[in-house]
Parts: sequence; C-alpha cells; structure tokens
Amino acid sequence: MAIDYVKRPRAGEGRGGGGDGPRPGSAGGSAGGAAVGAERVASAAPGLVDLYKAAGVSLRKNGLSGLRAAVYLVLDRSGSMRPFYRDGTVQHLAEQVLGLCANLDDDGTVPVVFFSTGVHGVAGLTLDDHAGRIGSLHASYGHMGRTDYHAAMESVIDHYRASGATDPAFVVFQTDGGPTSRSAAERLLCEASRLPLFWQFVGFGDPDGKEFAFLRRLDELPVPAKRVVDNAGFLAAGRDPRSVPDQVLYDRLLAEFPAWLAAARAAGVLR
Repeated sequence: MAIDYVKRPRAGEGRGGGGDGPRPGSAGGSAGGAAVGAERVASAAPGLVDLYKAAGVSLRKNGLSGLRAAVYLVLDRSGSMRPFYRDGTVQHLAEQVLGLCANLDDDGTVPVVFFSTGVHGVAGLTLDDHAGRIGSLHASYGHMGRTDYHAAMESVIDHYRASGATDPAFVVFQTDGGPTSRSAAERLLCEASRLPLFWQFVGFGDPDGKEFAFLRRLDELPVPAKRVVDNAGFLAAGRDPRSVPDQVLYDRLLAEFPAWLAAARAAGVLR
C-alpha cells in the first residue's frame, strides 16, 4: 500500500483534547466562518470557489457554521467503477468534497483512500494540487479488484488515530455496490461508533438496485443494540452523479451529520 500523506493535528491540538483549539461544533478560525478563507480558496483553486460557497450554504442551513472537522474521502476502485473514473465523475466528487473540507478543516487537505479488494493507497487532495489528481492516482494503482469495505474503513480509523486529532471526522465513503465481506464491514461500523467518525456512504449506480440493500441496512442498524450512536448515512447519487446539483448534493451529504454530532456528544464520544 502506498501512503504519501499523513494528516497532522493543528497547533494546540492533540489526542485527548489537551489543546486550546475550538471545541468541535464551535467557531474556529474566523468566528463562525469557514476554516479556510475565501481569498485563499480563490487564489489557490479558483475553480472550486462555487463549490466552497455551496458547501458553506449547506453548513449554515444545518447550524454548522464554524464547525471544525477532518474530512476524508474513500473511493471505490472495483472493476465496475472504471466508467466513473474515465468520465471524470470520481474527480468531480473529489472536488465537491474538497470544497466542503475548505469550510471545515483549516489545513484544506482531504486524505483520500482508494480501495477495492484491499487498500491501494492513501493520498492527500489539496487546494494547490487537485486538478486531475484522482485520475493520475487511479492510473498509478493498476489492477482494479472486487468491492470490500473493511480494509478501507480500517485505513481511515488508523489514519485518524495516528493524526492525534480531537475534532470529529466526516468520512465520505463512495462505492457502487455492497462488499464481499458484509459481516466485517458491519462489525467495523459498529466498533467505530465509539469513535468521533461519521460515515456518509455515497452510492453510484441505480438508486433502486439491490447493490445498495446492504448500505441501507447499515444505515438502519439499531442503537444501542448494535451501535453506541447512529454513525452512518446513505446517499444514492444515481447513475449520473454529476447531474445532481452541487447544492442538493451538499444538503444530502450533511443531512444526518448534525444529529450524529448531538448524539455523539451526549454519549461521550465527542467532548
């Protein structure tokens, strides 16, 4: 597995919350505003300005202005995903996630985990280096295998723990089907409910297809019988995800995040 990026905590932040950084969900950086300023985004990534603004609107709608959170992106590299890489759909999702990240994380970097049967690599997507990056990384990893979630989920969990971060993490987990090992994915999601990680699954393909039955079941796993808190959501992006307007995509991505934040604080998962 190739890893070329390790996220580090911000100054004053460390594992266990000993720093003087903002409490998750409170204002940080500019009071009540985005983590990365609009001028910085416009200078480094002018093509992302509209996405950055749209993400900010959705955060405000959900009462999340000033929230600080790490943002992860997990990308499916199973063989059936080939058309979505070829036509730029995966690159477009990555840019949408980067626009969200610039609102939430002041380092403006999205750790991207590529997976199929196992994890192919983890790389950083940044404002300064995002154009065409998904396609070139994808090409460098070679063989595309089967769909299996658990190694990618473990990679995110390990990466987050190694970072020493205390802010929550919002994980966008993209796939076009259910995993080979469903029991392993379910077990990891339930175990991860004790961590400050929210998993937003995004399905590419037929929204009514049986491929997503497992993800819908994950989204409905009972609390507290299976999970400490409800730590996952599912969004069916359809056969042509790029046709979903950016504002609609962000609204749907963030729909369950505020409830998770409240539940995680009440359960002591977040401080």
